[in-house]
Amino acid sequence: MNKIIKILIVDDQELFREGLFTLLNIQNDFQVVGQAKNGEDALLQITMLDPDIILLDLRMPVMDGVECTKRINNQFPNVKVIVLTTFDEDELVFGALHAGAIGYLLKDVSPDKLFDAIRTAYRGDYYLPPNITAKVMSEFTKTPRIPKQEIPEIIDELSKREVEVLKMVAIGLSNKEIASKLVIAEGTVKNHLTSIFYKLGARDRMHAVLVGKKYGII
Repeated sequence: MNKIIKILIVDDQELFREGLFTLLNIQNDFQVVGQAKNGEDALLQITMLDPDIILLDLRMPVMDGVECTKRINNQFPNVKVIVLTTFDEDELVFGALHAGAIGYLLKDVSPDKLFDAIRTAYRGDYYLPPNITAKVMSEFTKTPRIPKQEIPEIIDELSKREVEVLKMVAIGLSNKEIASKLVIAEGTVKNHLTSIFYKLGARDRMHAVLVGKKYGII
């Protein structure tokens, strides 16, 4: 039996929350444990309900989604945030991802893709649709490279395998997909990523990719 994924819905529109509640609870491995109408309300409910996944709108009163994501990432690092919004402006996309969101979806997403995103995020992998991935890669290619002599020494300590993993992260592969391509265990991929983050001083996957591009590693 699959573990039940506990979900908290955060959106200022009650009608949308109720519709999403009904849709998600049809899935046998999902349980919507609560609803919140803004970021401040969400933080209180996380403490009480201990959800695994937060489905979070960005533009809300009292506390917006980006600020809420930052606080969740700092206070509840095991809770995964998926942004579910109608807005895809670059400022909001990068603000949410830098704040620690692990997924970014628009509200016109199909139910199947939403379900897939939740299960992917629960495993600890990023989930970004093609249009959002394109924005990330566009930003990635604009990052200026640093001359080799200015590269911190610790970055030179990245192993050949770690560079391979980082390159695969850069093209949007999940841990499971990387493990399959390299014929290694998914846990080994996670260990490589932990080492990569430490050596690059990176907060997360996207930050690691940007640092890797900046220093000419990938």
